[in-house]
Amino acid sequence: MNEFDLICRYFTRATPNTLLGVGDDAALLQVSPGNVLAVSSDMLVSGTHFFADADPFLLGHKTLAVNLSDMAAMGALPRWATLSLSLPAVEAAWLERFSAGFFALAQQHGVELVGGDTTRGPLNLCVTIFGEVGAQQALRRGGAQLGDEIWVSGTLGDAALALAHLQGRVALSETEFVACAPALHQPCPRVALGLALRGVASSAIDVSDGLLADLGHILEASQLGAELDFVQLPGSAVLRSYLPQALANQCLLSGGDDYELCFTVPAARHAEVLSIATRLGLPLACIGRTVATRGCVVHDAAGLSIHVEAAGYDHFR
Repeated sequence: MNEFDLICRYFTRATPNTLLGVGDDAALLQVSPGNVLAVSSDMLVSGTHFFADADPFLLGHKTLAVNLSDMAAMGALPRWATLSLSLPAVEAAWLERFSAGFFALAQQHGVELVGGDTTRGPLNLCVTIFGEVGAQQALRRGGAQLGDEIWVSGTLGDAALALAHLQGRVALSETEFVACAPALHQPCPRVALGLALRGVASSAIDVSDGLLADLGHILEASQLGAELDFVQLPGSAVLRSYLPQALANQCLLSGGDDYELCFTVPAARHAEVLSIATRLGLPLACIGRTVATRGCVVHDAAGLSIHVEAAGYDHFR
């Protein structure tokens, strides 16, 4: 099977919302009137972002999910994507399941695959995603204001806890691992939340490298600091059963791979956020507030600051 046969068999689908999709030198996309393009790329590397023996269906899901999460953080509606693959060999069974996982999530969010590339090499997966958002509606990192509430969606730490189990740093029971594993292998991008936060949130980011690291990007861009209440951080029952162990603290604060949204909202709009949570059926937790003093301080139940070894994942450390 050559490169073009591979693309045709596994990665060519109808693209009714695209002027020109897969099959030419470039795709032709038409942005809706009044909108601008939001564009983001993410690369997943075997051995760095996933295990070499990862289930290809779940890997296909996650490859797109991490990009959809970027669209959610911008308040953008995802529309199109390109996919570039570096493959050690052409394995039909692997490609069948990978593409099935990818397209299942793409169909769920109305995303059309409009191009990409394939080559022989170590297993690497790269998606570029394109979304639409009104020019004045995009959620940006630099919009937080002094005194804003800091919120986070869903729960934090399960993905990091599942990874710690797979790496032998903690021994979860089978029941505990089954409860945590979906957060690691099949994250749920919060696209609907991102859209709902347009005009409500002052800033947003997705939690991919760890809460403190990613919130830190908002604080840096907005030239603010933050105070967080540790007991308000949303953790699952499994993770909370391991508190106050240092590893559980780390999973909550700096574990990463959560793909939840962290966002800031003026305190006067607190009730609106609760209304969004109810409408979407998605837990949203207020975990702190922005302050003038730079840096981020996490307080325990007694009001004392919690020391954290690392703020989050860094590819080059």
